[in-house]
Amino acid sequence: MSFSPIPKLVVPDIFAVTPDLLRRKGITFLCLDLDNTLSPYSEDMPPKRVLDWMAELKAAGIDLYMISNSAKSRRADDYAKACGIPFVKCAGKPRPKALRDAMQQMDKTPAETALMGDQIFTDGLCANRAGALSIVVKPIEMKNIFFRIRYGVEQLFRVLSKERIK
Repeated sequence: MSFSPIPKLVVPDIFAVTPDLLRRKGITFLCLDLDNTLSPYSEDMPPKRVLDWMAELKAAGIDLYMISNSAKSRRADDYAKACGIPFVKCAGKPRPKALRDAMQQMDKTPAETALMGDQIFTDGLCANRAGALSIVVKPIEMKNIFFRIRYGVEQLFRVLSKERIK
């Protein structure tokens, strides 16, 4: 268990994460953040491209799970159901409880688990604290100043990551 905010892998977007990449890292269980990782905050349903990407991962034997801090009424519920994956909302990341519960529910170990999200201090730190592979993507959109400032602060940690895919 690491309290380091430095992600183990930084990728430009979810589509850079392929079944082959996950296999090489021993990952069979991929947990996903919703907001600004899978979709912008304004998008309530997954686009076809996301559904196709998920279908490719599932066909390769990768189990998927959505772990979101979102508290928006039914958005996380509806999004996960449309993707056909289990989920938890109001997860409380960076606390690792929701990720550990998901691993237990799916009978997975930290060594075969990854959590992918756009935020270093929630998603990346949660994965590291749970002993899972932390994968951080570039946020889909940064419409407000808070997101831009946070992303600027996180840049140093992204640069320090163990591996980056461009």
